Amino acid sequence: MAFELKQEGFRLRDILVVVGIPEATYHYHVKNFGKEDPDIELKELITEQFKKFHERYGYKRITKELKKLGYRVNHKKVYRLMRELGLKCVKFMRKSRKYNSYKGNVGKVAKNRLSRRFYTPIPLQKLVTDITEFKCLGEEKLYLNPLLDLYNGEIIAFGIKKRPTLDLVMEPLDETIEFIKNYATYRTTIHSDQGWHYQHSKWVNTLKKNNVFQSMSRKATCADNASMENFFGILKQEMYYGEKLVSYEELKRRIEDYIYWYNHVRSKAKLTGLSPVEYRTQSSQSAA
Repeated sequence: MAFELKQEGFRLRDILVVVGIPEATYHYHVKNFGKEDPDIELKELITEQFKKFHERYGYKRITKELKKLGYRVNHKKVYRLMRELGLKCVKFMRKSRKYNSYKGNVGKVAKNRLSRRFYTPIPLQKLVTDITEFKCLGEEKLYLNPLLDLYNGEIIAFGIKKRPTLDLVMEPLDETIEFIKNYATYRTTIHSDQGWHYQHSKWVNTLKKNNVFQSMSRKATCADNASMENFFGILKQEMYYGEKLVSYEELKRRIEDYIYWYNHVRSKAKLTGLSPVEYRTQSSQSAA
């Protein structure tokens, strides 16, 4: 190639400057042209893992998954190989549709027992909840109300409805109460915003009847429920933003599938690389 360039009257060095390729890089590729790629197996494995996790994992999480499989590989190398393969998470953030259920004081407003103390080493001691809105194909909307355990980030129960009715929050609350009765070892606190659902006498009385503390954020203070907002951000970034609008039923199915995947498969750094359910199960076995 260098000989052909000289025959045309151009110097190789000048050509490389114009196209922006370092001379050392050019000679490296000439030297290794036709040789078998030493990282071919690792590249295939990285591609397999990237697809396995629905293209939602970046190089750091892919590195952890490779180590789980017994591969000792540096995250910098994984980053380089993913760039070479063109593997990049393309789930970008965009403006969130924040549902606001606040209608003034329509019931009793509870004090903020959580006070932004989001960490707990005790399962089911602190739960948070909120409602978020999704736009569907056509004029339909979807409303999601999950209850999240701050111990491991697990979604204990959730409700999905076409309208933000009281059942949207009561059905998952009843399911959560049963879970608490069976597994909680410490009195539970459930934290929410001041939305009308959480001021409703049915919600308040259900908590009291089952000896559950109620906690509420201060009005217009999103940081008081940052853990729930963070989950909504992750969910929408990984399975909603950037996708075409779909029907209510299809979106409902996707959210149900995602929450199962989030609970059972999606690894978290602060859980030592385990999923929420894996972490809870491992911790309960260790305690036993």
